[in-house]
Amino acid sequence: MNFRTNDICIMKVFSSALIASFLMASSQFSFGQEGTVGASSAGPASGNSTSTGTDPVDMAVEDEDSTVVYPAEFFASYNPVTANDMLDRIPGLSIDNNGGGGGDRGLGTGGNLLIDGQRIAGKDNSPRDQLNRIAAREVQRIEIIRNTSGELAVRGASQVVNIVLIPSASRSSTSVELVNRLNHDDTFETGGSIAHSRQIGNFQALINFEARPNYENRETREARIGPSGEQLGTLFETEIRDQDEYTVSSNMSYNTGAHRVQFNTQFRDSDHPNPVFRDFIDHTASDAGLSFEEEQVDRVENDWEIGGDYEYRFDSGARASLLFVVNEEVRDYVRERFRADPADSPAEKNLFIESNSTTSEKIVQGNYNFSLTAAQSLRVGMERADTQLDSSLLIGSNSGSLPPSPDYGGLSPEPSISNPGTSVQEIRYEGFAFHNWTLNDRMALESSLVYETSEISQTGLVSKTRDFQFWRPAVDYRFNITDNFQFRASAERTISQLSFSNFAATADDDDRDVNADAGNPELVPEKRWRYEAEVEYRLPDDAGVLNTRVFYDVVNDYIGNINATIDPDNPISATGNVGTANRWGMFINTSTRLGYFDMPDAIISADLALFDSEITDPFLGNTQRTGGRGFGSLSFRHDVTGLGLSYGLEYRHPIHGGNLDIDINTITRNDGRQSWDMFVSKVFFDDVTFRLDSDNTFGDSRCRERLRFNGTTIDGTLQRLEDSCSSRYQRLTLSVQTTF
Repeated sequence: MNFRTNDICIMKVFSSALIASFLMASSQFSFGQEGTVGASSAGPASGNSTSTGTDPVDMAVEDEDSTVVYPAEFFASYNPVTANDMLDRIPGLSIDNNGGGGGDRGLGTGGNLLIDGQRIAGKDNSPRDQLNRIAAREVQRIEIIRNTSGELAVRGASQVVNIVLIPSASRSSTSVELVNRLNHDDTFETGGSIAHSRQIGNFQALINFEARPNYENRETREARIGPSGEQLGTLFETEIRDQDEYTVSSNMSYNTGAHRVQFNTQFRDSDHPNPVFRDFIDHTASDAGLSFEEEQVDRVENDWEIGGDYEYRFDSGARASLLFVVNEEVRDYVRERFRADPADSPAEKNLFIESNSTTSEKIVQGNYNFSLTAAQSLRVGMERADTQLDSSLLIGSNSGSLPPSPDYGGLSPEPSISNPGTSVQEIRYEGFAFHNWTLNDRMALESSLVYETSEISQTGLVSKTRDFQFWRPAVDYRFNITDNFQFRASAERTISQLSFSNFAATADDDDRDVNADAGNPELVPEKRWRYEAEVEYRLPDDAGVLNTRVFYDVVNDYIGNINATIDPDNPISATGNVGTANRWGMFINTSTRLGYFDMPDAIISADLALFDSEITDPFLGNTQRTGGRGFGSLSFRHDVTGLGLSYGLEYRHPIHGGNLDIDINTITRNDGRQSWDMFVSKVFFDDVTFRLDSDNTFGDSRCRERLRFNGTTIDGTLQRLEDSCSSRYQRLTLSVQTTF
């Protein structure tokens, strides 16, 4: 492995942090007889108590299913306002986004969050946003479920978080948040949200209105260097995203025990202008020529989703359910480029691009879950999904041979790369079966088999229909070596969800010298086998979690860049299936309370991820990587419970030396940026939280090196090196949140 020197140092730092965290946590316990753990002080496991800075609180570990339970009283000294505040005090915990299985295909069984044992209806809901709307006073307990079970509405997660609410005949709460943000260019924004939840008997409802500021000013400096190292020019670019996101969402449910109905809606609008300004300095000109370029970009971005499910529970314990989701996403924009020298007035329009895309889904799933024996259960079902894309791409320039057209911004059409209209539709059916088997009181096995068949039809410049059939088996084995020590192994085959926009010509927003990429109507999904092994050790007394996971992937029909050139004088690339890729890596995570330093309310976490991969590049014919090399992160949080004060920081550093993005006439290396994020928060009046966040505190930049060739990367000669760095954002955010 070829790392830069600073990356080796970073790896040593994170490795030392991981070891130090382990030693600090290890000093808090001693190993007892026959694999049990004897706590050196009262702790949370098996009915013992732990200190949260004030009074000891009971917390149980249920041996029969390795579930860790945190009662609401455990969090009392932290003065939590929302359910999110409670989760932040649990070491080693992360919440996944809701996602369909097998690469976001359909509804699937992804995610790891349940509320009262039920999955959130819909696909695009943010779990953290949902938890931010649940008042902490409504939570009875939080369960960390570490075993697989037929009772769970989600599958495949290492741990499932179940938020159990307090039973009540009626209740209501309102959550209000005000957000003020100051950006690095002194731009000030404000936003906020209000959510109201109400329960009347068996009926529950939550409605939320949110206006989220999402402004960004990205400043880039690029040096252009010739093949012999000579300075060719300098580019200064400013790109502004003047965006506010407005969201309205609601969740309603009705539960009688035997019958449960859940209904979810969401609408989001985030239209915004996205201007770009560029200054070029030509160092090869005798007078150091200066020129200007401006792009006016208007983006239309909105989406909506309606989802719901109905479940009936039989007297035998079996459950039958029906789920559905209907959604639509619109992504349109018009981009006009003007170029001028200082003496020119007005500026000349030289590029027009109009790109329109509307994607929609209609998904329905039915399933039946029942017990085979006392130790085995089976879930069977079927899903139908209808996914559609309607898109168009119009490109005009001032150098074309055709007459100017108002449809192309008054410029000459570029018919060779334009796409006046493409429609793609996939009708997919899948049948599935999930089998859960509790082998004994310490071992559990989950196996599944999914068969899917689909038809993809395309109309437009290309008209064709293709059929696909796939088997997707999976197995997940878990062994609780002790109550605190778990081993997990899994193997799974997944099929990726194709981006239908790649079937036809699409605008290229990454390379300012390339207007569009060719379409590929022959694109097929990636097929991946993933093998994982994981060990997790939960320290006694709720002192922390140590986790190590290794994986190995074999990806057939890997999707990347391929040569789509037809005219040698006009080389062009497209998204296509490159071949077979192999990927492997490991994640090491530790999260511990600093009880060793008499700071049980402080948590330090360290992560180290190392990856590698290989594939034969279609342009150069040699072995290249397909992804990054990994990252390291350190985070610290301390709650001063007597003052209602919390503060913390998070540092993240990417490991450089990852994959090269090799295209038809460029080779690009993108180095991720390091970042420092900090926060401090204070609770006033028991239920009002003031929080100040500093994002990208030191203004760290993201850098890129791009080699641009005359001709192609296959047989061309180097034209220049573009060495650029950009800072995406640096901002302070003050938020005030309360519930009543």
